[in-house]
Amino acid sequence: MPRVTKGAARTQARKRILRAARGYYGVNHLHPYRAYYAVVRAGCYAYRDRRTRKRDMRALWITRITAACKMRDTRYSRFINGLKMAGILLNRKMLSQIAIEDPKVFDELVQLAEQHTRALAKKAA
Repeated sequence: MPRVTKGAARTQARKRILRAARGYYGVNHLHPYRAYYAVVRAGCYAYRDRRTRKRDMRALWITRITAACKMRDTRYSRFINGLKMAGILLNRKMLSQIAIEDPKVFDELVQLAEQHTRALAKKAA
């Protein structure tokens, strides 16, 4: 039996890997073996960090809301709890946008949250 090399399939696979590794530093974009491991590792980081980015953004929004609440002499936890009791279903992204772009509306939201928090405190007492 004659020896069969992969031929075109092997060349295509090598090209695909090197194309994916374009722009990588040093030898990682030149040699197929190193490029393969660099591409695999990059894929792992990309998968992991797509989830991490969501956490980071939520933390950023919460930090912004907390800062806006402190400027209005209230706490983040009381503000969020008051909004829930008031039946206002705004996510943290929208709340942070409102705090930045429209402070008057955020002031009204804080007042509304405080009213509902006080109402709950009176019921409990």
